[in-house]
Amino acid sequence: MMANAGGAWDNAKKYVEKGNLGGKGSDVHTAVVVGDTVGDPFKDTSGPSMNILINVMAIVSLVIAPLLTL
Repeated sequence: MMANAGGAWDNAKKYVEKGNLGGKGSDVHTAVVVGDTVGDPFKDTSGPSMNILINVMAIVSLVIAPLLTL
């Protein structure tokens, strides 16, 4: 979710910078730049790290499951 949210904010900034919704220099552009500033850490660090954590938890649970059934 976090990686997708970061990508959406980045795409919104690109959309406005192409001239839509007022283009560069408008209040909308200022807002999407702030959103992109928040979205970059989501997209670049938080999202992928959570994906790795979920995968590791799944692998550990599969390895430990046979020990719990004894």
